[in-house]
Amino acid sequence: MAVTPPGARTEKWDRRFNTTRIKEILDEERPTMLVNAGTKFAEITAMEDATKTIVNTAGISAKDTANYLNFAREVWKADGTYEGETLAIEVEVFLNKWVARGLTQSVLESIRTNVFTIPAPAGP
Repeated sequence: MAVTPPGARTEKWDRRFNTTRIKEILDEERPTMLVNAGTKFAEITAMEDATKTIVNTAGISAKDTANYLNFAREVWKADGTYEGETLAIEVEVFLNKWVARGLTQSVLESIRTNVFTIPAPAGP
């Protein structure tokens, strides 16, 4: 089997990355992409509002609210990647990390349960 010469590789790369065609594809897909982005942004906003409600109800100081939101954002991302017990374990890792950083465990657990409806992992 012959090795592809550098010139042929460059030509193939140039054909694949035809910016005019890429722009055409993106222009065709943009309306759908915009709807999908709007849906995700609405989900994120609802999640952040629910998290802030729990944090405010718990009497957490305003300066610590950003850290609770960061925890919630990590959980939101994991929720789109994992499911079941794997998700519960992953979220438990996040929870332990944020507790070690000084956040209140019961508030984090409330966010996990009430905002995301993710149960605690089933134990060993």
